[in-house]
Amino acid sequence: MSFASMIGRWAMQPFSRALPPLGDTERAALEAGTVGFEGQLFAGRPDFSALGTAGPNRLSAREQAFLDHEVRALCGMLDDHAIDQAHDLPPEVWRYLRENRFFGMIIPESFGGLGFGHFAHATVVARIATVNVATAVTVMVPNSLGPAELLLRYGTDAQKQHYLPRLADGRELPCFGLTSPYAGSDAASIPDRGVVVEREFEGRRTRGFLVDFDKRYITLAPVATVVGLAFHAYDDSRPEGERELGITCALIPVPHEGMGIGRRHRPMDSAFMNGPIHGHQVFVPMDWVIGGEAQVGQGWRMLMECLAAGRAISLPALGSAMQQTALYVSNGYAQIREQFGLPIGKFHAIAGLLAQMSAELYASDAARRFTAAALDAGERPSVASAILKVQLTEAGRRAVNHGMDILGGKGIIAGPSNLLGIAYRQAPIAITVEGANILTRALIVFGQGAVRCHPHVLDEMAAVQAHDEAALGRALIAHGGHVIRNLWHSLFGAPLVGEPPEALAREARLIAHMSAKYALTADLAMGLLGGKLKRMELLSARLGDVLAHLYLASACVWRYQVDAAPALLPFAQAAIRLQIDAAGRILRELYANLPTGGRRVIGALVLRRIAHLAPLRDVQLLALAELLRTQPDIVARLCPDLSEPAAGGLRDLMHALELGARLGDETAALNKVLRRTNSLDEAARSAADPALALAYLQAADKVIQVDDFAPAGPVAGFSRAAGMPSPSMQPPSAHPPERTTPRPVPAV
Repeated sequence: MSFASMIGRWAMQPFSRALPPLGDTERAALEAGTVGFEGQLFAGRPDFSALGTAGPNRLSAREQAFLDHEVRALCGMLDDHAIDQAHDLPPEVWRYLRENRFFGMIIPESFGGLGFGHFAHATVVARIATVNVATAVTVMVPNSLGPAELLLRYGTDAQKQHYLPRLADGRELPCFGLTSPYAGSDAASIPDRGVVVEREFEGRRTRGFLVDFDKRYITLAPVATVVGLAFHAYDDSRPEGERELGITCALIPVPHEGMGIGRRHRPMDSAFMNGPIHGHQVFVPMDWVIGGEAQVGQGWRMLMECLAAGRAISLPALGSAMQQTALYVSNGYAQIREQFGLPIGKFHAIAGLLAQMSAELYASDAARRFTAAALDAGERPSVASAILKVQLTEAGRRAVNHGMDILGGKGIIAGPSNLLGIAYRQAPIAITVEGANILTRALIVFGQGAVRCHPHVLDEMAAVQAHDEAALGRALIAHGGHVIRNLWHSLFGAPLVGEPPEALAREARLIAHMSAKYALTADLAMGLLGGKLKRMELLSARLGDVLAHLYLASACVWRYQVDAAPALLPFAQAAIRLQIDAAGRILRELYANLPTGGRRVIGALVLRRIAHLAPLRDVQLLALAELLRTQPDIVARLCPDLSEPAAGGLRDLMHALELGARLGDETAALNKVLRRTNSLDEAARSAADPALALAYLQAADKVIQVDDFAPAGPVAGFSRAAGMPSPSMQPPSAHPPERTTPRPVPAV
């Protein structure tokens, strides 16, 4: 008997007890997708030369032309406030989206779609979202998890030929029903049930399912013409124990007998279409099952494989758009708005927030673009996509919150001139959908990463399941060497593998060192806690967060290398430092909460030599803020997807900043005269170019002002004095009047 077999025989029984059992749904999730650079971080040996193999993001000539023309024209049609008030997109926008095949970005040209890559798809969504989230959601859903993606990967030829051209040109508008009232995050437990029957359908005897279902939160449902539906399939003619066939996905045209659709939810009162779908005894022919009868019961695997890529595109693009808009708005407003005789951006409290927002944006957008490059190279990184979904949507929410703090009263007054209020209201939506962030952090990132990304755990689980003692012994021997190497590197320093950019060599060493400590910590946690770790969600969430921060830090190295933008070096360095500091802080919290004796001793040993990982110092933050304030090109590089809307506060701010850039340093003198005279005209006459100065002062004043409205009717409990004019008789406000908004319009 070999040494490996002896070890395997000794370990088989305790490992069988310690390793958590896997159900079919968990197995499908674990087996979905591929492993990329996150696997090297989990192993404690990141190779920085391997980062460059992803290459820079590339757009084809067609993709670039679409961004330059169709997307720019679309953004120029969007008025965020008007759309929000109308609770729908204008008819001309719906028509433009259909005519220009925005709903067919992922559909190949051979089926009439645009055939765009993942990076182009994400860029389109991000640019639209910087001006109107509702339109971005409307565009992203048909191109995300749903009928088109499922048909492309699993559909029959007949299904593809029928649906894909119609989805591409907008004749069909899809939605996908997964979530049920009693199955949200636990989507695999949907109670929706379909039983195999034979029915007379369209003049012939047809085999299919009789389905009862109750779905909610379904985006585009109120205007959809075809519904993708997930349900549990059963065949009652089979023997007991074999009747459950598994989750199945089908396409149902609208209208269809027994299906109720058209009512709306109002997610945070947003304008995009979302609503419930109900079905009672709905007949679904086998031909409507995606992939036909051969794919009955394969729906969960389909969904997990599509999510492995899809979670890295649409919602991260929304998060990035929120960050870009918040940084641009906050930095721009902080230059225009003055208090105590100074632009508020010069006050350290605000400058520090702006710097932090910029460093976080550099890191999160680096990770988004790095993962998009991997997707365009054919990878489907399931763990990285979960990391992006959590990290970018949370970063978007933080950025908007910081922006609201900086805007102060300007931020909280609703109206056409508001700069971030609608984004602030809608930020929780991205946090919630496609796997709530609480769930994804606690169960998916580390739970899936510990198996998929660890170099040996999957082999050990396979050996235990197969009861292969020799294979288990070999995996354990390799695992032991892995632990010893990471222990050595944690105590005495990890070597630098590969060649990072010379300017970031020090930061790359920090990443390598922290990666070794993380890999060792993950092994200690799994070894000490075994299957219990799966239920200790606060610990597993921390382990997932550390992996996420290491991934974002590594993506910064990649971004600086492929961007070739030396001006952004301070932001790359700051971004990496923030991520590494966060990883170190979380590791300290984790060791403080390990439910095992000696945790402080173990933590002190593993975490030694990270005391120098202090967060960014104030002087570094202020230096970043000064660059943001004085170099518009840097802001443009950090916010490349920012687009110009048809009207509203963002367009007003863009106009004021453009005029301010033409005036240069003269704006400070102008504002000084304005404070003394309280006259725009008199202040403008003091400038070298009075016409330009007056245009700037008027534009800046428009940015500073907020909207006010006449009451809709009598105020309860208030009696108007005799002779006092009614709201309709009152003189107009001294401020610019409220912009008119269109009446609510039908979706189609």
